[in-house]
Amino acid sequence: MRRSVSIAVLTAALVIGLGRINIGQNSVLASAQQKAETTEVKIDNFSFVPGTLTIAVGTTVTWTNRDDIPHTVVSTDGVFKSRVLDTDEKFSFTFSKAGTYPYFCSIHPKMTGKVIAQ
Repeated sequence: MRRSVSIAVLTAALVIGLGRINIGQNSVLASAQQKAETTEVKIDNFSFVPGTLTIAVGTTVTWTNRDDIPHTVVSTDGVFKSRVLDTDEKFSFTFSKAGTYPYFCSIHPKMTGKVIAQ
């Protein structure tokens, strides 16, 4: 009987210990999500600045129109598409997968840029 109790106590301790590990992992994950990277691309003088941006997967990129005329931000492969952005308006997209994402302004197709998510 004493041996059965010891096994039960050990099993309970193991379950509680594993629960603590899981809670710790969830806390670390939540902390990492709160510290997600953000970066900005400015739209100015008919250009995306910087023209090529290399980021970590999970980063949110925000495009801000600093030009006096409207622009859009549209990926060539349909992954993201902004509405028409007037002066000082913003569009954000979070890059959750690694890859190269070329984009352009649909109003001024010669305006191009690229995000490389690693």
